[in-house]
Amino acid sequence: MSDQRRDSRRQAVALAYGERDNAPRVVAQGYGELAERIVEEARRQGVYVHDAPELVGLLMQLDLDEEVPPRLYQVIAELLVWVREISSAESR
Repeated sequence: MSDQRRDSRRQAVALAYGERDNAPRVVAQGYGELAERIVEEARRQGVYVHDAPELVGLLMQLDLDEEVPPRLYQVIAELLVWVREISSAESR
């Protein structure tokens, strides 16, 4: 499939961070229908979904199980703060 056609479809990346990880890891990624399923499952599990096409594009360049590179730490940290703020607001 050409890169142009692939880029026009929805993309999704799921990250996870475990106690022994140095940084969050890519645990799922996909285009089109698979991307929709990733987002649907995240929402079903109560995981917050953030739509940042530029960041997703960068994360799609990583392999499955690859750690987020240091150049993306700042933006990932900002997303974690966003999730924490939403979680706190909903628990009030």
